[in-house]
Amino acid sequence: MAVIRTQFTLRLDPVNHAKIKKIAASESRTMTNMIEFLIKKEIMRYEPENGEIQVTDDDIYLE
Repeated sequence: MAVIRTQFTLRLDPVNHAKIKKIAASESRTMTNMIEFLIKKEIMRYEPENGEIQVTDDDIYLE
């Protein structure tokens, strides 16, 4: 089964872009994969402190 992914525009300042690019390269990841990894990591850090983020079918949609 194919994985469905949403797409959006992300604007980064040049310094953060360069830093993430270097981190991604050092871990043999693409920029996109590195950003997705960092987001997942932050959600995993956030939820134990603040409670699970409830997501409904209405929250998940394809544009």
